[in-house]
Amino acid sequence: MTSVNPASESVSSSYAWLLRPANVVTLSRIAASPLLFWFIIDAEPDRGASWGAFIFGWILGASDVYDGRLARRADDVSRSGAFLDPLADKIVVIGAMVCLVAVDGYWWLPVAIIAARELWISVQRVRFAREGLAVPARRSAKYKTFVQGLALAIAVFPPLSDERTVVAAALWVAVAFTVATGLQYLVDGRTATSHTGG
Repeated sequence: MTSVNPASESVSSSYAWLLRPANVVTLSRIAASPLLFWFIIDAEPDRGASWGAFIFGWILGASDVYDGRLARRADDVSRSGAFLDPLADKIVVIGAMVCLVAVDGYWWLPVAIIAARELWISVQRVRFAREGLAVPARRSAKYKTFVQGLALAIAVFPPLSDERTVVAAALWVAVAFTVATGLQYLVDGRTATSHTGG
């Protein structure tokens, strides 16, 4: 008879979330993001615009849609997925934007605003979780991510590499969505806190 080590069984069960199909897709998106960053940096003469960055960026965006559908189809919307999916979005979006700043494709100020908002929201999520509060993301948060992704697609689209006004306008629209949804999340968090007497 083979004995089972309770410790190893506990460890394997604690990492079972890694094997959830939706989480595998999300983790793959995080792992593949450096390739998008490389495409952008490699296209420095064109301010980050290249067909490689454009096509691969859309692939990563499609994986974001796919993992959500995969989780809902399997009725497996987990707490780990709810944490990993926005984390992957932030890594891809902020990483790509920073790379565009590095190759003069973006101005640093709007990128700094977006990065500060995303960091602040992440800190708030951790704080609310410690207080036992669950502040669900609104559908507008997904729209925000889509607008950010669209702004990035415009920035790396080769035919628009010299259209600085179009690229900048798309980025500032993304900033507006990002700030608006951040303020919305703050209001939702304060409402949840007041209802629990916190």
